Amino acid sequence: MSKSIKIEPLTAEAFAPFGDVLDASGTPDKIINQGKCGRFHDRAKLDFADGQAGISIFQSEKRTLPLALELVERHPEGSQAFVPMTSDPFLVVVASDDGGTPTDPRAFITASGQGINFHRGTWHGVLTPLSEPGLFAVIDRIGEGANLEEHWFDVPYTIEK
Repeated sequence: MSKSIKIEPLTAEAFAPFGDVLDASGTPDKIINQGKCGRFHDRAKLDFADGQAGISIFQSEKRTLPLALELVERHPEGSQAFVPMTSDPFLVVVASDDGGTPTDPRAFITASGQGINFHRGTWHGVLTPLSEPGLFAVIDRIGEGANLEEHWFDVPYTIEK
C-alpha cells in the first residue's frame, strides 16, 4: 500500500530547506539595459565541492498524475538548478535527510516563470515535467567522480493533486 503526498504550490519559504526558487518576484535588484530590464541578481547558491559549473539541456518525457514516487536522488558534490525553457509548470519533489536516508517527501508545483535550485546534497525526485516538450536548462557540477546517490523506497508514495 502506498503513502499519499499532496502537491503544494512552490513558494520560496516552503522550499527554503531544500533549495532556492528562481523567479522574478519582488522588486528588481538593479535596472539595466537603458532602464528597460530588471535584474533579479544572484537568486541561487551554486555550491560545488570541486569541478566547475556547466549548463546542459535536458529534454524529459511528460509525466501524468497521480504519479508513483519510487526513488529519490541527491548530488553530494554540487547543487543543481533547473530552469524551464517553456512557461509550463513542472513537479518538484524533495525529501528531508535523516542520517543519510530520505524522509517525509514533499511535492511542489511550479508557477509559470519559476525554476529551482536544489542545494548540494538535497534528496529530490527526478525531473518531472507535466507538459511536452519537457525542455530545461540545467546548471550543475561538471567534474570528476561520482555525484549521484539514489534511494529506492520499499513502498512507493503516490503523488496526487
